[in-house]
Amino acid sequence: MSGPLKGLRVIDAATLFAGPMAGTLLGDFGAEVIKVEHPRGDPVRNHGYQKNGINLWWKMLARNKRTVTCNMSTARGQELMRRLVETADVLIENFRPGTLERWNLDPKDLMNLNPGLVIARVTGFGQVGPYMERPGFGTLAESMSGFAAITGEVDGPPVLPPFGLADGISALALANAIQMCLYNRDARGGSGQIIDLAIIEPILSILGPQPIWYDQLGVVQERTGNRSVNNAPRNTYQTRDKHWVAISTSAHNVAERVMKLVGHPEVISEPWFETGRGRAQHGDQLDVMVGSWIGDRDLDDVVEQFEKASAAVAPVYDIADIFEDPQYKALDSITTIDDEDLGPIRMQNLMFRLSATPGAIKWGGRGIGADNKAVYGELGIDTEELAELSDLGAV
Repeated sequence: MSGPLKGLRVIDAATLFAGPMAGTLLGDFGAEVIKVEHPRGDPVRNHGYQKNGINLWWKMLARNKRTVTCNMSTARGQELMRRLVETADVLIENFRPGTLERWNLDPKDLMNLNPGLVIARVTGFGQVGPYMERPGFGTLAESMSGFAAITGEVDGPPVLPPFGLADGISALALANAIQMCLYNRDARGGSGQIIDLAIIEPILSILGPQPIWYDQLGVVQERTGNRSVNNAPRNTYQTRDKHWVAISTSAHNVAERVMKLVGHPEVISEPWFETGRGRAQHGDQLDVMVGSWIGDRDLDDVVEQFEKASAAVAPVYDIADIFEDPQYKALDSITTIDDEDLGPIRMQNLMFRLSATPGAIKWGGRGIGADNKAVYGELGIDTEELAELSDLGAV
């Protein structure tokens, strides 16, 4: 099966994470994604671990993409990009505002060449405003969005995630925005359009009711560690055999089941127990009750007892645990592909399953310029001209 986006051509000219991950998501479900790199290679090729000189992060992030090189700061490189864009449905870029314009690749001009083109512009702070020209990364968005301010222990510093959280959220939002534009173009007779995505915004959007709380009540949410201000018990607890589990009681009936299970049904009749907010205000008391019960038992027993009681619990996993978990195995969440450089490799599978057009991982990230000959050949550029472009530093 080729996926629901078969026939869609995407030019991924973005670097690092948010834009390229959106391209990966589209490629997973059948889009033809052409990854355009500077001839020196995408920065991700130098991020993280390598094996036998092969970057492993690149294998995941650039999967399902044909890779070509193009130096867009050169006149011949700009000509190549215009020719590529004429054949495309989508262009993804994450250069600072004004960069494409400086390279004679103004989005308005590109859309004159290809009126149906969707141009996805990803920056840290957007295309307008006093910060528009600042360099922007996901870490800055995690800081400025309010995420870091509410993450960490009560008396500790703000905590940043050890992975690209804001970038990943932005990638999901961008893939969605691209498909909205394509639907408007193809199903409603619309034209191409430009998407302006600032990485500081999608993560702000998922942080819940903080803005309306502040607007209406002046409430500024503070750090609460693993606890929630909305319900309790909700925390991580250590088992007798030194494993950790997390529990959640967002639903009132689940909170009742947990307290009955841990031997404290008497608290259920307390007036404060009736609301999640009331339970959260008694988090210390509930944590002692739940933590003592869990601390007297091994992990397997805790999980078994919670499952019997229909109460929500999960072990705190690292990646080694994920590889061995039977539920992840049943879902094939970590799947194996045959890589041209490394042989069998395992990575995250597609995010979801579609019954009729499920998509697939066809290959891992390829070498620099691996598809120059094929892709540029489709534009009528022969081997001799390609060699000339290489000599000029355009590819």
